[in-house]
Amino acid sequence: MSKVRVRFAPSPTGYVHVGNARTALFNWLFARHYGGIYVLRIEDTDAERSKPEYERQLIDDLRWFGLDWDEGPDTGGPFGPYRQSERGAIYTEYAEKLIAQGDAYYCFCTAEQLEAERQEELKAGRQPRYSGRCRKLTAEEVTRRKAAGEPAAVRLKIVESSFFWDDRVHGPTIISSEVIGDPILVRSEGLPAYNYAVVIDDHLMEITHVIRGDDHISNTPRQLAVYRALGWEPPEFAHLSTILGSDRTRLSKRHGATSMEGFREMGILPEALRNYLALLGWSPADGRTEILSPEELVKQFSLDHITKSPAVFDNDKLNWLNRHYMKECAPRRLAELAAPFLQAADYLGAQPGPEVLAWIERVLDAVLKNISLLSELPEATRIIFEFDAPQALATPEFQELLASPAALEVLKAFIPKVLAETTLTYERFREITKAVQKETGKKGKDLFHPIRMAVTGAGSGPELEKLIPIYEEGANLPLAQHVKSVGERLREFAQAAKLFG
Repeated sequence: MSKVRVRFAPSPTGYVHVGNARTALFNWLFARHYGGIYVLRIEDTDAERSKPEYERQLIDDLRWFGLDWDEGPDTGGPFGPYRQSERGAIYTEYAEKLIAQGDAYYCFCTAEQLEAERQEELKAGRQPRYSGRCRKLTAEEVTRRKAAGEPAAVRLKIVESSFFWDDRVHGPTIISSEVIGDPILVRSEGLPAYNYAVVIDDHLMEITHVIRGDDHISNTPRQLAVYRALGWEPPEFAHLSTILGSDRTRLSKRHGATSMEGFREMGILPEALRNYLALLGWSPADGRTEILSPEELVKQFSLDHITKSPAVFDNDKLNWLNRHYMKECAPRRLAELAAPFLQAADYLGAQPGPEVLAWIERVLDAVLKNISLLSELPEATRIIFEFDAPQALATPEFQELLASPAALEVLKAFIPKVLAETTLTYERFREITKAVQKETGKKGKDLFHPIRMAVTGAGSGPELEKLIPIYEEGANLPLAQHVKSVGERLREFAQAAKLFG
């Protein structure tokens, strides 16, 4: 195989969605597997919808996703520019060449004329296609109408009866030319059409394999026609299956997050999303392994293992992978990733320092097994940051607690002993609890449940072994939301419950 060169060519008209992210990933894996070149090309000829901020977001999302590229708008390369909006002179040059050699012609049809033709075809029950009326114009008439300032597009003459290619995913594919008519190469306002510009760019950038979504299958004949007219050898094509939602309809926002930005906001780790998207429509050689590192994905990736059938997006499986990768993540990195979610809940200050990050590591260790997404962290840590004894005491669970003589006996023995401590470690907490056990004769749930409820304000949650140090350390940290120490909590609880008169 010659030097592999692939490209990811998004339009900066919005956020990177799941389908584009998977296409970007598969191209990257293919290039890295063969030691080839990965090109990022920005297709921004849609001047109205393309925005610089979308391009910046796109590049940021791809880097967050763990992808890098060898050539692109920000890295340069031998075949630039890598933005289509900067390649206008190149498109004009080849359009003029096609006209000069008789493979393309000027079309003066107005939008109204084209729509009337389209409606006629639909009424006749035929696939709408351009009639080719401007093919018949003489050179003299073209010159006269252009000199008069009449707008004109450039169309390609289709001469083949059908187009064939051996798709690397779908196998041998043939499409009749009857369904495409004479496609526009350059619009009347001077902008290149997608199916023209992409051929010029792919050829000049020496792209060997075009790996993209199967919604582009219908574009392939038009592109093959441009390759033929210019006498160029087309690249190999591989069209990836559609991604469906759980109801087996095309994935959309009603199925939940569909953009990389959305998954970032949910608190999905990039390695989890990367692993999951790699398994959407592709499987490793053994057909079973589900957790794969980037190195393993690169080593195993092959177009031969891509399936034709649509892939169904499974949020539960993505969450399962995210839980795995959160547990495997280095504690400090996970704390840094988690901090923005706690900041958004007004629990942390603007920029947590090393001391606060170390404490967040403790917090994560306590609650991690209860969450699938970092966006669930504020709710999972409410037991740490928020404590309102009067509010808790108004609940039926606490009313039942205060009606229990056994529970009151435990609390009246336990609370004064803790309040007498100047500093409280978990070891000392255990010693006090054992003393209360001997004093009251209560053990197990009868002993620990009242203590848990008084300390945390809840009947369940993370182990006290982890919470006690979190409360004590958190009370002395510069946090946006003050974390109450165990002593503060018990004092507030005793006062609200009027335990001591």
